[in-house]
Amino acid sequence: MDRVRRGWSVAMTLAVIAPAALAGCGADKEAPRFVSGQVASASPTPPPEPFEFAISPEADAKDLPISTEIGTSVSGGEVTSVTLVEDGGGEVSGSMRDDGTSWVPDKPLKNNKKYTATVVATSASGDEETKTTTFSTMGKSGSQTGTGLYLFDGRTYGVAMPVVVEFFPGVPEKERANVQKRMFVSTDPPQPGTWYWVANGSQAFYRAPDYWQPGTKLTARIALGGHPTGDGRYGDQDRGATATIGGKVTMEVDNATKQLSMFKDDKLVKQMPVSLGKPSTPSSSGTMVVMDKQAQTVFDTFAELGPEEGYRTDISFAQRITWGGEFIHAAPWSVGDQGVRNVSHGCVNLSMANAEWLFSQTKVGDPITVKGTERKLADGNGWTAWNLTWDEFVKGSALPVPADLAPKQRSGSPAPAQSGGGTPTPAPSVTSG
Repeated sequence: MDRVRRGWSVAMTLAVIAPAALAGCGADKEAPRFVSGQVASASPTPPPEPFEFAISPEADAKDLPISTEIGTSVSGGEVTSVTLVEDGGGEVSGSMRDDGTSWVPDKPLKNNKKYTATVVATSASGDEETKTTTFSTMGKSGSQTGTGLYLFDGRTYGVAMPVVVEFFPGVPEKERANVQKRMFVSTDPPQPGTWYWVANGSQAFYRAPDYWQPGTKLTARIALGGHPTGDGRYGDQDRGATATIGGKVTMEVDNATKQLSMFKDDKLVKQMPVSLGKPSTPSSSGTMVVMDKQAQTVFDTFAELGPEEGYRTDISFAQRITWGGEFIHAAPWSVGDQGVRNVSHGCVNLSMANAEWLFSQTKVGDPITVKGTERKLADGNGWTAWNLTWDEFVKGSALPVPADLAPKQRSGSPAPAQSGGGTPTPAPSVTSG
């Protein structure tokens, strides 16, 4: 059975591109070449590349991770089928990586099982060769890395929604390339992107150079179940989802004017007065993303601020934008200050009517850019993927970036910021109001 499919776009694969041949004007036949003052004969047609074919794992390999792939190396031909069968079980489905270096099972293999892989390759002349290898998987590890995926099946998100993966504990830097190879993202229509790792390895964000196109189908598979993540740990499980990107809604807040401007398809729809964080608890400047929405919630800051500064307050129309406790929300107690002065603990305060209206217009994944405050947004304090220029973002990849994603000027990119569902989730912190 032909098991070679290419349904997945690998999140990051190293593309090797041969230099293009130079062509110029000339006669239909090859011009003579001159060597040492004499006319040299035309070069003979180079011989075809020898057909060579190898697979991995090596025969009878034992205690392999359940994320094991079937490696393929072919010159002078191509792989035409891969079949993987569990001993005493059925056939395992999977697909080839886009670069043809390996075949990836669609889900983790089973622990303490024996598998047989059969790979067929065909030479340029049409000759077939078959290779077989048998290997065994390891037992279940008791040391795991918890993972979380902030993307859920069937949901609709905003144009700035990154694919967000969390790790607890964080992935050591030396292991990130190995982990990143197992994080797959595809988009329809195609909008290639790459991953960025937060410094402590606790989060990785995937995005394209520009905001997603409205209507995009976004599919992710974080294939880390049983995959080595460093320090003797293995990923807890595979996670995946397919979601849709909705209409383009963006927000901008200017501390100088203390106004929030809401745009649809880059056209101004409404401006609303706001009150931001007071000097002792300033709001963060930078590009953030709506992470969560709650029509009704409670802010309880006693544990964070203590009995003298803490408070417990019912809040309406709250939209989280940082892990540190910054929200857009209704604050009827500060209406007299909105548009005039900053009195909050870091949040974007709106009137009840404006907060309710804005809440009805936005989605998780919509971007909000705040500028002109006393504090810059910290990397990883929320979904900060868009708080970086593309040049800065690609430097956070653990794998080389393909040539078509190399930094270059692109029209229509979001303006650079001022500073360069899954489990487990960070413990929510509410320090604002």
